Amino acid sequence: MTPAIELRDVTKVYRRFGAKHFATLKSALLQRSILRDLGPTETLQALSHVSFEVAPGRTFGVIGRNGSGKSTALKLVAGITKPTSGTVSVRGRISALIELGAGFHPEISGRENVFINGIMLGLTKREITRRFDEIVEFAELTDFIDAPVKSYSSGMYMRLGFAVAIHVDPDVLLVDEVLAVGDEGFTHKCLDKFSEFRRRGKTIMLVTHSLGVVERFCDEALWIDAGRIRAQGDPKRVVNAYLTSVEETEERELAVTTAKAVASVAGKPGTKADEGRGASAAGRVPEAIRAAPTTAELERETKDMFQAVEGRWGSRQVEIAEVTLLDGNGQSSFVFHSGDPLSVQLKIIAHIEATDFVFGVSLFNAEGVCCYGTNTFIEQMDPETLTGESTVTFAVDSLELVEGTYKLDVAVHTCDGAPYDYHRLLYTFRVKSRTPDVGIYRPRHHWTFSPNVRFKNGGNGS
Repeated sequence: MTPAIELRDVTKVYRRFGAKHFATLKSALLQRSILRDLGPTETLQALSHVSFEVAPGRTFGVIGRNGSGKSTALKLVAGITKPTSGTVSVRGRISALIELGAGFHPEISGRENVFINGIMLGLTKREITRRFDEIVEFAELTDFIDAPVKSYSSGMYMRLGFAVAIHVDPDVLLVDEVLAVGDEGFTHKCLDKFSEFRRRGKTIMLVTHSLGVVERFCDEALWIDAGRIRAQGDPKRVVNAYLTSVEETEERELAVTTAKAVASVAGKPGTKADEGRGASAAGRVPEAIRAAPTTAELERETKDMFQAVEGRWGSRQVEIAEVTLLDGNGQSSFVFHSGDPLSVQLKIIAHIEATDFVFGVSLFNAEGVCCYGTNTFIEQMDPETLTGESTVTFAVDSLELVEGTYKLDVAVHTCDGAPYDYHRLLYTFRVKSRTPDVGIYRPRHHWTFSPNVRFKNGGNGS
């Protein structure tokens, strides 16, 4: 079967702005080259030797990070730009939902713009007249269609552009992140229209960050990263591979963020470990303890975590030398999934023989709301003795949190709250979930329904 869309060994190179290789376009043309003589730092390779094909009637999803080259691929298929090398072939009438409303004139009415835009997309005036009412109704602009486009909100503007493009009745529909052109109701209308196109055997190429849409609507998916194809095939498999890569990147970024936070407070005055040890050896109260927040101050600060800032304080007579977050396999990690096990492992160094000590952990979301906090004193563990180096592990069997970024407090202090070593909001980790629920806590749950309540996917929830 002849493919509806075909790219063969396509490379697309852009010239970077600011490179002063040519004085004028005329001089570039006289030299018969604009890109050939530019150095590597003066060009940007958006796509590199990309090849794929889309069979007629298939819905093809393209995913990837911002700047990966996926929108460039779509513009090549649409004919908006040309490849530097390689070939692009498209068979049938194209409608591109890329830059919605491109060509709209702000000074004239929506009605006039519908006709102008429709003709630009290949419709005759008679075809536009026949479809006009349907276009306006779909765009939800019946009361505004004779107003100048410059008076439209951005959402109205984009909805009209979408409505015109979707009613061209193309053989190939190209879609680039247009599912955010309206409210939730309009988004459902767009998805219903895509479903209608699929039923009618149209070819759809969809570039999107909405991975759920790719899994649900697409027959095949392509993952582009840094201008190259990383995976192609079954949408669930490709999406999972992409998410794994994203999590690996987040792991590295969070590791750097945490290391910087810890390093930023490691040598601050009044918190050095050697100050605490020296003072304790002489039998004096270390300056760090006198400068540390009192229990009352800590309580006030905890009540308003929006005002809390990263920090570290305490005598360091008992020191938290290292903090590691561990996944269910005992491996260091900064990215977890809802329901995963998580362990907070503390490496403790006691520079004195302590008989009064408490270990504590608190968990906050990105807005500074305390999700949970506990310590060994609250849990009625009566301290006896602590010497030398030791390991303390706080283990959570199932991390029942919704998706988001979280921060961790860890501390060791006396039973009356005098801090040995308090780490405030220094450790960041992320919880991922494919379920877009809201709040903080995600309890284990299930749904039950009487027989007359049915769902298309046949599930009862979890």
